[in-house]
Amino acid sequence: MTAQSVQQPDHEARSPWSRHNDCQEAVLSPASNPVHAKLTVPGSKSLTNRALIIAALASGTSELAGILKSDDSYWCIDSLRRLGISITMDGERAIVEGGGGVWPIRHGELYAGAAGTVARFLPGALAAASGHWTLRGSKRMSERPIAPLVGALTSLGADIRYAENGHRLPVSVEGKGLRGGTIDMPGDQSSQFISGLLIAAPYAKEPVTVHINGPIVQHDYVEMTLATMSQFGADAQMGIDKQTIYVHPRRYEARSFALEPDVSTCGYFWALAALTNGYIRVEGLPANTRQPDMLLLKALEQMGCTTAVENNAVEVRGTGQLTGGFTVSMKEWSDQTLTMAALAVFADGPITLTDAAHIRHHECDRIEAICSELAKLGIRTDEHPDGLTVYPGEPLPALLDPHDDHRMAMALSLIGAKIPGVRIADPGCVSKTCPDYWERLDALGIGVQLR
Repeated sequence: MTAQSVQQPDHEARSPWSRHNDCQEAVLSPASNPVHAKLTVPGSKSLTNRALIIAALASGTSELAGILKSDDSYWCIDSLRRLGISITMDGERAIVEGGGGVWPIRHGELYAGAAGTVARFLPGALAAASGHWTLRGSKRMSERPIAPLVGALTSLGADIRYAENGHRLPVSVEGKGLRGGTIDMPGDQSSQFISGLLIAAPYAKEPVTVHINGPIVQHDYVEMTLATMSQFGADAQMGIDKQTIYVHPRRYEARSFALEPDVSTCGYFWALAALTNGYIRVEGLPANTRQPDMLLLKALEQMGCTTAVENNAVEVRGTGQLTGGFTVSMKEWSDQTLTMAALAVFADGPITLTDAAHIRHHECDRIEAICSELAKLGIRTDEHPDGLTVYPGEPLPALLDPHDDHRMAMALSLIGAKIPGVRIADPGCVSKTCPDYWERLDALGIGVQLR
């Protein structure tokens, strides 16, 4: 693999909280012993940006503990500050002076970076207020869909227009308020479209009823949005049919709110325990978390690992041989599709991952990308429209391209934790969700040379 075959990173997506942007590759060496550790993991990316935007809309001063300091949260905070919201950071704690549904700065340009949560959560919050703004994103974010959200908000009275050609970012938002009403939305593309509308809905003039057409991709993220809204005083409920959501006008009130660790990030460390016959215990994670990537634990059990979910911790104990030979739906926990693909390389039979077609529209086409990179290792895969089948094999040394995708980089690193000769290009891309990921691997006994 030559340097020219590595996708060039979208440096516009990186923030001042990024690390290792000047490094060309991470050279990995397998752990010499099983990985054994008790650790804490940064706050949930999904909860961080939901809480930040809702706190900014609220009346009063909110204190958010456990903020994830990553590229995505940086661009969220940057946008809210450009809207005139005072946000004071003290380590992983944020003090947010809410605007009560009013943005003190009523015109300007905002930048979402590569953060889908910012690009999909802000348009409704802007449309519900008064002002005029343009929202832009990074190169990749400007290629990702946003039309279902814009269409839904427009039907509620929003004035949102595409600033350039195509139904993508940038968008121009003329804040005139939302009138409310009943709308239909697709559920099979991204739960972020639904969440983006729901976050703004309490500020509509009339109640909002949302009918979801078809199954909801990653349903738990919609439940997470509703739970966070309720924490800040909103009147929002999911119907018994799980396809209808009711939101009544009731503005958010400031709260003190503690964010959970990011289960998506936990997954890579639990996978390390599985691969090295080790033990990883993540502290601070409540047993009743709504984060859908907890479903990884069931898959690890199916592969032969032992898991334990306690009141404030989750642990995984690895096994000498991972069991394969099964098919699993990734519909509700698709962020772990790449993790499962990496684990499948070392199983005793092929593993098929299904119901993940929507991840073709994330930071990269994740299905195509993981098949391409595993092929460089000499690993056979079958690519399907909605997933892939991974056949076990003996990986070859290779320089792997994460396609400017944090989840690709972290999943591929798992292979380097098991066999020598794996190098990951553009290691700085992990800053989207876990800027200190390589340091964490090194501390666990995985050799990491950044150069």
